[in-house]
Amino acid sequence: MHLELNGSEYKVSAGGLTIELLPKEFALLQFLYRNRGRTFSREQLLDKVWPMEYPVERTVDDHIYRLRKKLRGLGGIDIKTIRGFGYSLAVPGSPEGVAMTPATNDPELRDTMSEVFMKFHIYGQGKSMLTLARQQDILGYELDPHYSMVVHFVQGDLEWLIYTDEVPLKDRLFYLNLFYFFIGDPKVKVEYAERLIERKLLNPPEQMELEILTMLDLYTLAGQPEKALERLKRSYQVISEPDYENFVPATQITELFIHLVAGTGDEQLDRMDETVSRTLRGKPFLREIGGYKVVKGLWALRRAQWAEGEKLIHEGLQVLDMSGFVPLRFYSVYRIYHFCRMYLAGSSLARKYESLFTAELEAFGLLRLELPLENLLLPLLESP
Repeated sequence: MHLELNGSEYKVSAGGLTIELLPKEFALLQFLYRNRGRTFSREQLLDKVWPMEYPVERTVDDHIYRLRKKLRGLGGIDIKTIRGFGYSLAVPGSPEGVAMTPATNDPELRDTMSEVFMKFHIYGQGKSMLTLARQQDILGYELDPHYSMVVHFVQGDLEWLIYTDEVPLKDRLFYLNLFYFFIGDPKVKVEYAERLIERKLLNPPEQMELEILTMLDLYTLAGQPEKALERLKRSYQVISEPDYENFVPATQITELFIHLVAGTGDEQLDRMDETVSRTLRGKPFLREIGGYKVVKGLWALRRAQWAEGEKLIHEGLQVLDMSGFVPLRFYSVYRIYHFCRMYLAGSSLARKYESLFTAELEAFGLLRLELPLENLLLPLLESP
C-alpha cells in the first residue's frame, strides 16, 4: 500500500480515503513511513520528531494512541509495539497469504538469535545488542522478553525500568537496584544491600552476582576494603565453576581496585595487573577493558602521575562509550568520584570528577527519579 502525504495540509491518503492529522501526528507518521519496518524507541522518536523541544516520553505514547485510532480508517496500516523496545510502522504490501518474514516462528532461528544476543552481551557490545533489537521485524524474530528488558538497562532507561508493566518487578529488581546504589552515600547503600541479600528478593543468578561482585565495590567505596577482600574469597570459589567463567575478568579488575583502595603496595598490584592483562587477552570484553583502564588511571593518580592518570581514565570512559553499556560507564564514573573523595579531597581533580559525576546523575535522571525509585524498592525490605 502506498501512502500519499500532504505536508501543507497535514493529510494522508490511501486507497481513495483521506484523513486529517494534527501537525505533530503528521510529523510522526511521516518519519515512521519513511523508515517503515524499522523499530524506534520513545527516546529516538522524541529526538527525531520533537527536536529542540522538551516533551516527556508519555508524549510519544499519546501521539501513537491517537494516530492508531485515525489510521484504522485506511485499512491494514498499523503502528506496532515491539515489546520492550519501541514502535514500528507496518504497511501492508505483500501478496495475500504470504508473510513478509516467514521465519518468525522458526524455533531454531529464535534460539540462534538469542545466542547471538547473549554473545554480544558477554563481549560488552551494547550497541550491537541495540541494533539487533531494532531489527526484529526485518530479521524475522522476536526478542526474548528478558533481553528486551536488558536493552533498556543497557541504554540507561531507568524510567522504563521503574514504570513498565511489561516485565514483572522481581525480574527488574536487580537492574533497579544497580541504579539505586549509584545515589547517595556508599556506606548507606552497603547497609541497604546487606538487607537486600538477607531477604533474598532477587532471582538466584542476580542474587549471586550481587553477593560475589557488586558487594565488592560497595564495601570498597564505603571505606571497608577489608570486608571486600574477605568476601572475595567466596567470589573466586564461585567463578571457578564452569557457568561463571565470564565473571573472571570483572572480578580480577575489582580485586585490583580493592587493593588499590586498601593501600596495597605497587609490587603486589603489578602482579595482579599482569593477571588482568593476560585474562583480557583471552576474553576481550569491551566493558571490562574500559573498566580496567579506569582502574589503571586511578592507580596512576595514587602515584601522583596526574597526566597519565587522567589519560587512562579518559581512554577507559571512551571504551565504555564505544561499548554502548551506558550504566557501566556511569559505574566507572561512580568509582572515580568516590576514589577522588577518599584520596584527593579538595583537589582540582576531585572537583573535576565531582562535576562529571553530577552531570551524569542529571543525564540519567537519577536525581529526578530517586524518590519514585525509593518508593518502589524500600517497601520491599519491610514487607513480611
